[in-house]
Amino acid sequence: MSTRRQAFVIVGGGLAGAKAAEALRQEGFDGRLVLIGDEPERPYERPPLSKDYLRDESPREQAHVHPDAFYGDHDIELMTDAAVTSLDPGRSQIALADGSELGYDRLLLTTGAEPRRLPVPGADLQGVHYLRTLADCDLLRGRLSEGARVVVIGAGWIGAEVAASARQLGAEVTMIDPMSVPLERVLGPEVGAVYGDVHRDHGVELLLQTGVEGIEDRGALLAVKASDGSTIECELAVVGVGVVPRVALAEAAGIKTDNGILVDQALATDAPGVYAAGDVANAWHPFYERHVRVEHWANALNQGPAAARAMLGKDVSYDRIPYFFSDQYDVGMEYAGFATEWDEVVFRGDPDAREFIAFWLRDERVVAGMNLNVWDVNEQLQALIRSREAVERAALADPDRALDSLG
Repeated sequence: MSTRRQAFVIVGGGLAGAKAAEALRQEGFDGRLVLIGDEPERPYERPPLSKDYLRDESPREQAHVHPDAFYGDHDIELMTDAAVTSLDPGRSQIALADGSELGYDRLLLTTGAEPRRLPVPGADLQGVHYLRTLADCDLLRGRLSEGARVVVIGAGWIGAEVAASARQLGAEVTMIDPMSVPLERVLGPEVGAVYGDVHRDHGVELLLQTGVEGIEDRGALLAVKASDGSTIECELAVVGVGVVPRVALAEAAGIKTDNGILVDQALATDAPGVYAAGDVANAWHPFYERHVRVEHWANALNQGPAAARAMLGKDVSYDRIPYFFSDQYDVGMEYAGFATEWDEVVFRGDPDAREFIAFWLRDERVVAGMNLNVWDVNEQLQALIRSREAVERAALADPDRALDSLG
């Protein structure tokens, strides 16, 4: 009598899905394993799209998570350019756009996020770009060049990194944002001001505390109409105003969502046998005792494999401290923590020299830390966050006090 092979299906062909598939094989899963992505590409990483690949400093192949042969070598059925149209948790089955259906024993949703659209007239004109996919990046790569006039709408991470790459390629760049400094929503005014100075020093024109009211087609040029009454002409505009989690598949299936797909600390949804990871997952975090959704590379890298282990019945409690990095010009940084509100920011080092550690404090406890052009300290920052110990402001600011002596 034959025994049916279990079937595990992963919907979403990005980093989280690819690393989950890899982990399943590493953990010994020998059943059928299907990885479905709606792009024509095999899984790739997104950080290069606003950095080295955009600047043509790294080959396309380097962006991919695995070599082409990896999936066949590990008996992973990779389906690219395939859209999943519905999910039926009651029947443990998904349907695809080509009319086929696929049953599963365990399902992992790594459907990611998509760019938030600019809600103004002209936001979909030719020449207005959004950056999320390799195809998006390829279009931009062909247009960013010496002397090109570029307007970047949004001074968050994507906007700031694209602005930096465009300037490094010799483009003339104007960056518009309604906040008072770049990256203010995450870093606050003090650290955001450092990035504002960095961009100004590299020739970016910053229009801050300024919104965009519309974009007009003027033939070979676009005209971006700002809320201060000014108009900026450019060859192209890049919109980076955030992303929204891709929850439509889960919502239509009756799976609970709220700013993403709601999952527990083992990354399981409220539907039997269905899990979620990566940008789309709003996961219960044991350390923070609340749901947390993280849109960064490190989370996809680590959460996908954690979900894979949970799918195999292993004891999983995903409690990594959120981490991300950014490189702009000659300024590199790492950030750890989850700071939605804080009392003050303490600097160790010299912000003017762009070499420092910043600590975000809440009730005298470090809730986040960032090292900018200072290296090999991020693990210590994470340990300080985990300690939940009250730390004197003077000790944090003192470069002679070892970080691992503070928590």
